[in-house]
Amino acid sequence: MKVWVDPQRCQGHGLCKMIAPDSFVLDDIDGHSTAANEIVPADQYDPVREAVRSCPEQAIILTDDDS
Repeated sequence: MKVWVDPQRCQGHGLCKMIAPDSFVLDDIDGHSTAANEIVPADQYDPVREAVRSCPEQAIILTDDDS
C-alpha cells in the first residue's frame, strides 16, 4: 500500500498527523502534510485509511500498489 498527499489540495488541517502520527509529517511553516514514507507499513494500514477518510480536503491518495 502506498500513500501520498496532493500538495495542491492539502490545506494544513493536520488531522492526518493526529490520526496517523507515524505516517505523516507536517511542514513547520505552513502545516501542510506529506507522507513520512510512501510505502505504508502493515501496522499503519488502519490509521492511514482513517486519515484518508477524515481529510476534509480529500488530499490523501492511497493505492494498493506496493511496487
